[in-house]
Amino acid sequence: MEKVLSMIGLAKKAGRVEIGEEPVGAAARAKKARVILLASDAAPSSARRASSFAEAGSTVLLTVPADKESLGRCLGRTSVAMAAITDIGFAEAVVKKLAQLDGEAYGAAAEQLAVKARRAMERRQEQARHEKNLRRGKKR
Repeated sequence: MEKVLSMIGLAKKAGRVEIGEEPVGAAARAKKARVILLASDAAPSSARRASSFAEAGSTVLLTVPADKESLGRCLGRTSVAMAAITDIGFAEAVVKKLAQLDGEAYGAAAEQLAVKARRAMERRQEQARHEKNLRRGKKR
């Protein structure tokens, strides 16, 4: 579990994590959240809000096997009930590590995010090829 928490902390340092209900909700509604992480001991009302955020933003919602204090510690806070990772690469890495810990619970989410990450990489490569062609003066 430490590797998962350190990966989340690394995403926070990179500025790719939204922490708390309001920022997570805003990121989900803007379709920027790739995965919403909920602490295992989060209040039922927080879980209900996180579920509605995930539904509104068509995002994956996962309950991580960490309590609010340990999730908060890796994010530089005292206590965090929910957080959203906005980068597809970090989201895929975190869920892949969770799937290694518990394949039954997180395997489907890991496969879903792997597909999304592959599509995002294909779009980036296509955009790079397009920009290269524009610099050379070629038409599409």
